[in-house]
Amino acid sequence: MLDVRRMQVLRAVVNSGSVTAAAAHLGYTPSAISQQVTALEKETGLVLLERAGRGVAPTEAGLLLTRYAAVISEHLAEAETALADLRAGRTGRLALRYFASVGPTLLAPALARVRREHPRVAIDPRLADPDDALSEVGRGDADLAVVVRRPDEAHQEGIRVVHLLDDAYQAVLPSGHPLAAGRVVDLADLAGEPWVGSEPPGPCLTPILDACAAAGFSPDFVAKSEDYATAQGFVAAGLGVSLIPRLGLSARHPGVIIRQVRHPEPVRTIHAVIRAGSSQQPALRTLLEALKDSTRQY
Repeated sequence: MLDVRRMQVLRAVVNSGSVTAAAAHLGYTPSAISQQVTALEKETGLVLLERAGRGVAPTEAGLLLTRYAAVISEHLAEAETALADLRAGRTGRLALRYFASVGPTLLAPALARVRREHPRVAIDPRLADPDDALSEVGRGDADLAVVVRRPDEAHQEGIRVVHLLDDAYQAVLPSGHPLAAGRVVDLADLAGEPWVGSEPPGPCLTPILDACAAAGFSPDFVAKSEDYATAQGFVAAGLGVSLIPRLGLSARHPGVIIRQVRHPEPVRTIHAVIRAGSSQQPALRTLLEALKDSTRQY
């Protein structure tokens, strides 16, 4: 394989017309320049320079290598510029994974800020299952994932977990329900009610079941939906009561009443996960800051 540094030395000699001038330009001794050219000739098996008056001129092989050295130099300069742009956050790609209810609430305003501050960074947001999202970050297929995690869940090696929000569940009651008269609902008061499930099995359902167990009962699910809008529709139709997190109630059904829950208050904990050390990327750092800012209204 040809030595790129020696090719650039050859190019300097050809452009300046002499070993002495090239040495002065590069800050080397003439002897060092001659040694580099000789070593390159050994690599190629061809004579690259020949005497021309008081200087030197390239042979056909020398001229060929000089042209390629110029192309390499141009590409290296382009690579340095591209790396500088990437380092400064002017270019690049940001792959995100998230779950549905944080899309319009936390993620949309955060991405708008990233777009303003890093307009040339390509953004790739996709819905993903929390387990899949975490794996994608670990493999390097995604830069950041917004997930629900238990407070006591062990951290994966090489992954940094950033707390964003404790998202409390709210009681969703049909209009006219007796418990709607108060501002706050004790969770135990919902023990005898038919329930509409709003969460699939997993980290979002666990806080509900744990809170109900702490209140002394297990909810009787008569209908289930993994979509908050549909769950609200079931409640409005009188099928039962439900618990839906605050972020999931950004669009409220007119036929339901929302009340705070206590004793205990179920909460799901939302985190951003990134690879350890990757927060130095400017666009990713901006996204993390913007996500934190988005949580303040909740």
